[in-house]
Order: sequence, then structure tokens, then C-alpha cells
Amino acid sequence: MLLYPSQDDLLNKINSKYSLVILAAKRAKQLHNEDDTQMLEEYKSVKNVGKSLEEIIAGDLVIDPDSIEK
Repeated sequence: MLLYPSQDDLLNKINSKYSLVILAAKRAKQLHNEDDTQMLEEYKSVKNVGKSLEEIIAGDLVIDPDSIEK
């Protein structure tokens, strides 16, 4: 169960569930491979997926607009 950040708040930042999952998974993999590349000062979650979702809700992690097909 996802308590923080809320799924509704995440979908306000990234308008597609699929894009949200892909972005969070890629960032979680980066955090797993490189422990020193944290974007936030403090995280509530200890797991990498939770950390990546916190970065999305903070606005530090966004989708590259050039990668989206129009």
C-alpha cells in the first residue's frame, strides 16, 4: 500500500501511470547501483522505489519532454 506520496499527488505530477512506473523504476535502479547520487536532503522511505517517488513528488525528478512523442 502506498501511503506517501499519495498516488493521486503523483499522477498530478506525471499524468500517466505507465510513465510514472517506468520513471520510478529507472531511478530506483540508478539509486541501487550508485548510492551517492541522492537528490533530496532527507527521505522518508528507506527503499529505492520509495525514494524515487519522493523525488518525483518534490519535482526534482521529471520526464524529459524531448523523449515524449507528440
